[in-house]
Amino acid sequence: MATQLNGSTAHEIIDNGQAVLGIEFGSTNIKASLIGPDHQQLASGSHAWENQYQDKNWTYSREAIISGLQDCTAQVLANAQERHGVRPTNFGAIGISAMMHGYLAFDAEGELLVPFRTWRNTSTADAAAQLSKELNFNIPQRWSVAHYFQALQNREEHVSQVARLNTLAGFVHELLTGEFVLGVGDAAGMFPIDPATGSYDAQMLSAFDTLAAQHGATTKLAKLLPASVPAGADAGTLSEAGALLLDPSGQLNAGSPLCPPEGDAGTGMVATNSVAQRTGNISAGTSIFAMVVLDQPLQEVHHEIDVVTTPDGHPVAMVHCNNGASEFAAWAQVFGQFAQALGSEADENTIFETLLRAALEGAADGAGLLAYNNLSGEPVVDLAEGRPAILRTPDSTLNLHNLMRAQVYAMFATLSLGLRVLAQEGVEVKQMFAHGGIFRTAGAAQRLLAAAINTPVLVGESAGHGGAWGIAVLAAYRRRVLDGLQDSLPEFLNSEVFAQAQLHHADPVEEDRAGFEAYLQKYEAGLAIQRTAITAI
Repeated sequence: MATQLNGSTAHEIIDNGQAVLGIEFGSTNIKASLIGPDHQQLASGSHAWENQYQDKNWTYSREAIISGLQDCTAQVLANAQERHGVRPTNFGAIGISAMMHGYLAFDAEGELLVPFRTWRNTSTADAAAQLSKELNFNIPQRWSVAHYFQALQNREEHVSQVARLNTLAGFVHELLTGEFVLGVGDAAGMFPIDPATGSYDAQMLSAFDTLAAQHGATTKLAKLLPASVPAGADAGTLSEAGALLLDPSGQLNAGSPLCPPEGDAGTGMVATNSVAQRTGNISAGTSIFAMVVLDQPLQEVHHEIDVVTTPDGHPVAMVHCNNGASEFAAWAQVFGQFAQALGSEADENTIFETLLRAALEGAADGAGLLAYNNLSGEPVVDLAEGRPAILRTPDSTLNLHNLMRAQVYAMFATLSLGLRVLAQEGVEVKQMFAHGGIFRTAGAAQRLLAAAINTPVLVGESAGHGGAWGIAVLAAYRRRVLDGLQDSLPEFLNSEVFAQAQLHHADPVEEDRAGFEAYLQKYEAGLAIQRTAITAI
């Protein structure tokens, strides 16, 4: 067994209740990361799940949320037992994070009024546009307040019963602790945050209430929203009911402190050490988004740019694209099925790595192939719905390498367009940190991302652990604050978490950069085909 800090073994750390647990609800997987005092992963767990498209609404059921939480927890507990010979019964701290935004509306008894409307839905265009205009602040379609206001506009029957609004992370956190509280980064996806106070902007709340009253709202929005708190703050402890919910076997004890629940944007910033001003990171999964911590306010409001916050409350410019790696994963599944038909035993990771490396061998401009990965609507380029597509000219060269190059470019195209808007504001960073499963294949997606954004891209050894590790680190920070730590979150990350971090650096390759530019010109022109496809099919 590996020796950890202070000479303790992993077995002793887990047995003494010093290990810290992070759980993140991603779009296709719920993942758990158990870390030790050196912030290295001791055990992990994963539960695969998929959103359902019901009544033109992307959703997950309450039952799927709870059963997924329990299975993922069981997986990480069993993995700790298998690897280190001990099953945790206590934790130094726990953290919950999840895909941000969306709409979870509850009545006074805590019952869910309508099925969870996730960030992926693009049914709130009217509300988002009106709020953005009235508040002079970009309100994206996926934000909770846009969903709520759209429901008001639509005169949905349930709105008169709404007593609480929450995010997925906040909902699970409340189940475990009984506390109606949210990390400031996740809260920033519900309603704009005032950087001076770290809470919801009071003037904008007043403006919203005036507007909402015209549509029949009688409750002030502030009463519906969870309290917003920064990283390291008190967010409650694991209750008896919460412990039994996490571990129905009854072996898990109550009492572990929980850090403020956060969104996947916040955990991405933490996982890449990108919470200080003028640092930036990119997180790639089902969605893909870039975040740059601002040192001054943006001059204009842009529909492509969200303003959220770091987990400790500093303003962040965010380019959020609804569509990331899902279409690439679908192609990987097809090639995996073909491999099985040939009698190959190649596993999923091998297939992904093979396809990503094939992309590096493709023509720099895609050789006439054009891919759109839009499974859902993409507000950054004004697409109301998704229509994945492969297009090519008659003189194109269709082979595996070019097909995969086009698919990887598709992941980064809309992100690149959004970042160019940010660059026009004078906001730039010297390098971007990246994390997410596609970066586990060293140098592949990383190199092409560097070309797409024309910026060096750094990937750390923890890149593949993703947000579950990031929220575990935030939970560890809460533990250290309880133990008397006075350091800020950036100081903690620099001195304790990333001091010895090994980073892989990729500069833009000129041939790739020029090829992507040519590809992107065709991509922008071809968006007209996407809009026609939405109407026609």
